[in-house]
Amino acid sequence: MIARLWKGWTSTEHADAYERLLREHVIPGLHQIDGYQGGYILRQEASGEVEFVVVNFFESLDAVRAFAGPDYTIPVFEPEARNLLSKVEPLARHYEVRTTP
Repeated sequence: MIARLWKGWTSTEHADAYERLLREHVIPGLHQIDGYQGGYILRQEASGEVEFVVVNFFESLDAVRAFAGPDYTIPVFEPEARNLLSKVEPLARHYEVRTTP
C-alpha cells in the first residue's frame, strides 16, 4: 500500500470551505479510482492560518498514477481549491505503508 501525503494552508476564513470541498467533492471522487483505499484529512489551526495534511492510501503506485497522472509527485487540485488555499507544498510525498492500525 502507498500513502500519498500532501500539505496546504488556508486562511481561517476559508478553512471550513476547503474542508467541505475535500469531504464532499475530492474524497468521494477518489473513491471512484480503482485501488483507492481511503484517507484522512488532518487540520491544525495556528497563528491566523489553518494547515491541512491530506493522507490518501492507494493499493499501488499505478493507482496513484490513475489519480495524479504520470508525474504523480505533482499535487492535484480542484479549481475551487486554488482559490481557497493561500500556500501549498509543491510536491506530494509517497510512502510505503509498513503497518496499519
